[in-house]
Amino acid sequence: MTEFGIFILYNESMKFGELEVGSISNNSSAAAPFRKKEGYMSLKKYSGSCHCGAIKFDVELDVSQGTGRCNCSFCRKVRNWSSIVKPSAFRLISGEGNLGSYQFATKSVTHHFCKTCGVRTHSEGYVEAIGGAYVSIVLATLDNMDARELAEAPVVYMDGLNNNWRNQPAEIQHL
Repeated sequence: MTEFGIFILYNESMKFGELEVGSISNNSSAAAPFRKKEGYMSLKKYSGSCHCGAIKFDVELDVSQGTGRCNCSFCRKVRNWSSIVKPSAFRLISGEGNLGSYQFATKSVTHHFCKTCGVRTHSEGYVEAIGGAYVSIVLATLDNMDARELAEAPVVYMDGLNNNWRNQPAEIQHL
């Protein structure tokens, strides 16, 4: 079983290729094919934190290019909604000593959380098939993201439960 819920594929220069990735839904039940446009990326800087404020970070990402939800055992239990970036787009500002971590199965991903309040902030991993090293940002931890911007962000649903990452699961309403 492969352990990673990745939905946006980057090449080395952080430009999207003309690559079809699963299915996408803009908070509707009708899914449509999702295509990235070559070279298109509108990065925005966000600040994020855990609930108690011990962990603080900055990240540059473009949620209009897609966010992800997965039905694997981990993502389902934590109701994960995230977006991935290259490590160079993520900067931990404070709280490194307060970061707890969790790995399971293949240990290809390290999930980070605050040791004080328990809030998951991000995950780090390396998967060659998606361009190597990445950081997955938990969108709920972004302090300065406008609610409307988040509501309008496209969502790619992945069938991680069945190791069928490029396809949407049959049921997504619970995700």
